[in-house]
Amino acid sequence: MSKKKYGFTLVSVLLALALVAVGCTPKEESGSSEAPVFRMNLATEPPSLDPAQVQDQVSATVVNGLYEGLTRKDEKGEVVPGIAKEWKISDDGKTYTFTIRDDAKWSNGDAVTANDFEYAWKRALDPNLKPAVSAYAYQLYYIKNAEAYNTAADGVKVDDVGVKAIDEHTLQVELNSPTPYFLGLMSFTVFYPVHQSVKENEAWATDVSTMITNGPFKMSEWKKNNSITIVKDDNYYAKDDVKLTKVVFSEVNDSNTELSMYQTGELDYAGMPTGLIPNEQFPTLKQNNPDEFKIQGSASIYYYLFNTTQKPYSNEKVRQALSMAISRQDIVDNVTKGEQKPAYGVVPPGIKGEKDDFRTEHPDTYFKEDIEQAKQLLADGLKEEGLTAMPTVKLTYNTNELHQAVAEAIAEMWSKNLGIKTEVSKQEWGVFLDNRNHLNYDVARGGWGADYDDPMTFIDLFSSKSGNNNTGFANPEYDALIKEAYSTDDQAKRMAAMSKAEELVIGTRAIMPIYYYSTVYMIKPGFKGIFIDYKGDIDYNRGYYEAE
Repeated sequence: MSKKKYGFTLVSVLLALALVAVGCTPKEESGSSEAPVFRMNLATEPPSLDPAQVQDQVSATVVNGLYEGLTRKDEKGEVVPGIAKEWKISDDGKTYTFTIRDDAKWSNGDAVTANDFEYAWKRALDPNLKPAVSAYAYQLYYIKNAEAYNTAADGVKVDDVGVKAIDEHTLQVELNSPTPYFLGLMSFTVFYPVHQSVKENEAWATDVSTMITNGPFKMSEWKKNNSITIVKDDNYYAKDDVKLTKVVFSEVNDSNTELSMYQTGELDYAGMPTGLIPNEQFPTLKQNNPDEFKIQGSASIYYYLFNTTQKPYSNEKVRQALSMAISRQDIVDNVTKGEQKPAYGVVPPGIKGEKDDFRTEHPDTYFKEDIEQAKQLLADGLKEEGLTAMPTVKLTYNTNELHQAVAEAIAEMWSKNLGIKTEVSKQEWGVFLDNRNHLNYDVARGGWGADYDDPMTFIDLFSSKSGNNNTGFANPEYDALIKEAYSTDDQAKRMAAMSKAEELVIGTRAIMPIYYYSTVYMIKPGFKGIFIDYKGDIDYNRGYYEAE
């Protein structure tokens, strides 16, 4: 999923002094046995709370508390029953039959049924979905006839899609091919059910009063561009496992302010995945608050996208030159400072391979940084385009201090190493996403985190069928490799095909990988059961507070 990661800037002397000791959280406002409330920062307004439209981490952080799919993931990343209490898989691995819980209910008290899942999935595939076609519709292409319906091909109709409610408690799903990670996909946002009251209301997901949800929490208050509050839903089947009475999301896009709010007790959590902590304070925070300050690796990648439909970025040599002329190690050592790892591939560490970690089995040795070779590639590429000099590069990023610092560092490296002028500009998150989706950019920041624990979650991102492919990159050989990996459950064959695909997309530099993320955050003492999963997302659904 698209990562809206947040980062870091220099802080004022006063704030630096204030950080020496992080204040306690006032119990009357935060986690306690009397009032277990959890407060964190989103930093920006979620673009959408409609499961079919969610394509970013900010939106997903809220939606993951409001909805639940057929399965969910535990703290170890293992698939456990969600709205489906059990399932059966056919011998050929292509038919799944899910049994819906008898006690699964919507926040308004209606029963959650198999029909709601069928409706939601077919809605996400609807080629005429309003207000916009689902960017994640391609994740449903594993289902028989899903792609043909979504692309309006061959006269396939919605009733031909291989998902069917046999009765209110039985959902049958037919796949094109065995898909080893299909159960894991069932915990992902686009596979969440949707209450059928949304049929006549395109704007249902923008109004608290019309949002009927089925997860541990339900909407309580939404102050646009200010805060969102969700509260425990007593209709949730596992309500006894939900200990927090509410979760409050602020929307403050400034790292200094967020950390100040944490230290004064206005927040219980600060930092990634949706907030930010000033990186200049990492040493102080680590020394003075070792039990609260955390850094852990996450299966996600920070990169730049090239608009491959626009000259001169349509030229492979130009893209290769820009990618080879920067120092990733300098960026992680001197700019981000959060134990990130330089990236030379697409798939980050922490994703399962055939027998081990995919990145261990297939090292990302696809290219090396080389300034002299970059100069020659740039000259050759510009000559092929009939240009004598590189036009000013327009590099855009969404408003955030880390993104600005990384962009400025890269612009400086391009200037020093290639003599290129770069215009760096920021855009509000929603505007930025829209421009990127419509290829209205030259070079733009990108980030991607795993949607499920398989390399395919990164590899099929750049297929010509992906609604999240914002590069214009389309390659028949690449698509064929993805199709090959889709069509078998032989792990060795799957991994080999995906490795070849990764080598191809990196070789052409449709994207410019920068680093593999780490997640940097702080959490108040006493909060338990709230964790950052393998992909860097926060899970607060079974969180609780226990005085220490």
